[in-house]
Amino acid sequence: MNPPSGASLVLRFAVLALAWGCSFLFIKVALEGLSPSQVVLGRVLIGAITLGLVVSAGRVPLPRGARVWGHLLVVGLFLCVVPFTLFAAAETSIPSGLASIYNATTPLLTALVAILALPGERLSRRAGAGLAVGFLGVLVVVGLPVGAQTGNDESLAGQLMCLGATACYGIGFVWIRRFISPLGLPAASVAFVQVGLGAVVALVLAPFTALQPMTLTPPVVLSVIALGALSTGLAYIWNTEIVAGWGATSAASVTYLTPVVGVIAGVLVLDESFSWNQPAGGVLVVLGVVMTKMPLRRIRRAPRPNPDREQMRGRSGYGVQ
Repeated sequence: MNPPSGASLVLRFAVLALAWGCSFLFIKVALEGLSPSQVVLGRVLIGAITLGLVVSAGRVPLPRGARVWGHLLVVGLFLCVVPFTLFAAAETSIPSGLASIYNATTPLLTALVAILALPGERLSRRAGAGLAVGFLGVLVVVGLPVGAQTGNDESLAGQLMCLGATACYGIGFVWIRRFISPLGLPAASVAFVQVGLGAVVALVLAPFTALQPMTLTPPVVLSVIALGALSTGLAYIWNTEIVAGWGATSAASVTYLTPVVGVIAGVLVLDESFSWNQPAGGVLVVLGVVMTKMPLRRIRRAPRPNPDREQMRGRSGYGVQ
């Protein structure tokens, strides 16, 4: 099946940016009637059902082997259960727009985890500068709003939870790269299994974490459905299609739009306020992400004459690069 192209991909990109950018708005509204653990439980259950329908309709084969499922359980914890819980808990004390700005640090934390965990990763000067600029942006965001906006420790704790969530994303993405990507599994089946296992974990923990009283108003219910079906379910499929059609670099630019959408949605829908340092720090974070992803220009130098190399080149049919 050929990936969508043209206007269809543009539409998917726009909807993906809206779905991921508004996910923090959905969390904030859902918290009006649910506890953080209940929000997470509803999100992963609906996300798993949505992805299960996609996998079933497309007859996508599921991964085989206990070892693979074990790795996907780890991924489900670090990409679903733990970060979803941290973001939901954080938004009990900070605005949804601020949480969306912190979510933009995910590529920075992923790059840092990759450098520490993957032997083949090396920190170039440009990537190092990008990390420095990005984390300077985090300091700009975290340093001033605590005193300027709320003046209490709850705001700082919420912001640290957001950073903990993006650190989990970094670990999860590196885990996928190290143990799952080399297997060449279908993206939809990987998404379904990791979200499904995350839902199983959330269900097991529910008797201990999700028994608080609920107020199921229409906005609360619709927000959880949107979180599960769109932000956790279909969004993964859309992102995979965009990567297939445009390439990973262009697809990654959605990361730059989600905090913009998140801040605007919080201001327009929830009447949230923000100070100048939040968008300023967000710009620095995005700039740092761009710098870490910017490809290095390779300079080819003319090789010195080497009779043995020339003789090998003639035999093999290709040059040594």
